[in-house]
Amino acid sequence: MGDYALLVVEQSQETHKVFSGKVPENGFRIHWTERGGEALGWLDQKRFDLLLADVNLPDLSGMQFLTQVRQKAPETPVILMTSEGSIPQAIEAIKNGALDYVIKPLSPELLSSLVQKTLVGRSPGEGPAAGLPANKKTTRPIVTSNRRMQDLLELCRKVAASKATVLIQGESGTGKELFARYLHETGSRSREPFVAVNCASLPEGLLESELFGHEKGAFTGAINRKPGKFELAHRGTILLDEISEMNALLQAKLLRVLQENEVDRIGGRQPIPIDVRVIATTNRDLAQCLEKGDFREDLFYRLNVIPLKIPPLRERPEDLELLVRHFLERFSRDYGREVPRLSKEAWEWVQAQEWRGNVREMENLMERTVLIAAGPIITRKDFCPEDSAKPEPEGTADLGAPFSLREVEKGLIYKVLNETQGNRTHAAKMLGISVRTLRNKLQEYKQGLAVPEE
Repeated sequence: MGDYALLVVEQSQETHKVFSGKVPENGFRIHWTERGGEALGWLDQKRFDLLLADVNLPDLSGMQFLTQVRQKAPETPVILMTSEGSIPQAIEAIKNGALDYVIKPLSPELLSSLVQKTLVGRSPGEGPAAGLPANKKTTRPIVTSNRRMQDLLELCRKVAASKATVLIQGESGTGKELFARYLHETGSRSREPFVAVNCASLPEGLLESELFGHEKGAFTGAINRKPGKFELAHRGTILLDEISEMNALLQAKLLRVLQENEVDRIGGRQPIPIDVRVIATTNRDLAQCLEKGDFREDLFYRLNVIPLKIPPLRERPEDLELLVRHFLERFSRDYGREVPRLSKEAWEWVQAQEWRGNVREMENLMERTVLIAAGPIITRKDFCPEDSAKPEPEGTADLGAPFSLREVEKGLIYKVLNETQGNRTHAAKMLGISVRTLRNKLQEYKQGLAVPEE
């Protein structure tokens, strides 16, 4: 592999034995010290390919040490070693530029794998690993001038190269998956798979097989062996969308995957080791889910290493104009149209909206508007062609008029579907019925309003 230089800052004799016994056989030169000050002196004299340090040093705090390392050798990857009691300190260090952290005691296998993975694609003394350009472009940009959003993007850039799990919370349509892809595409795993799984879209019986895979004959219908999404995401990133919809049994299995870095296929005889960065998203308040007992507390803390809370669009008024212009230009280009501009009344209408569907709602509206706008200037009528003197749609009629129980039920179902932007899983929960019951009800109303698919 070459002659790589590792700087290790650690007091533990057990860790010393692990390094001395495993790392040299791969051609690494190790420089040892027990004090942060001495390590900083080494950095003045020599370039290192990797620095591994305990977060609890006798002469410097972990944050003091990391700050000075970043000033002296910003190109050097830093991995922190930590005991269970100092994990919060390690997480804070990752937010400030550390590459990753590992929990002691270290095994020789874990150490060797970690070192090799960090240095893959690099030549000794080369500097940052391949795949980590500072200004790498992403497939779908996050358009914003909002300070909170910019702070979130900066945090993403700091932790993108690490393996730390990320929990992204925010309302539907705020761009949670965009942030997940941004983390993947700006990190060291960008050339590896990005696998997304919607935990709410699959029946409980199928989700386990989808995530962890199954062996041939494991259950009725399992006619072939099937690798799960975690295996497919090996060396890359897996996105667990709507993680709050996962049942308690699968939560326990997911916790084990995060702890042991291995999965058990249904019907399998032995666990399969994996190397996957996990990102989870939810549009629910997980703190409330914890209080109700709907979500495991230990899993929450495992996922919430790096928390991101995306503000809704109504709290980002400075982004309205940017997003409108971005979507109008994008869809005009896609459909070969001249880019339209907004009239004064149309812009006032945009500013007055609540945008309960957030950026997704705006994106859909702008696509429709580009297609139906009558001219180069968008009017309010182009945004709201349905605004007229036509009667109220079914489901929103005044209940003071004569009505049947069936009409009240129908109106309530459509009202809840509207509030959830057509998400039948969430609508069923709000109504206190199963998704199957909701689906059957909608079949009964098929002559009524069109209902969005999930």
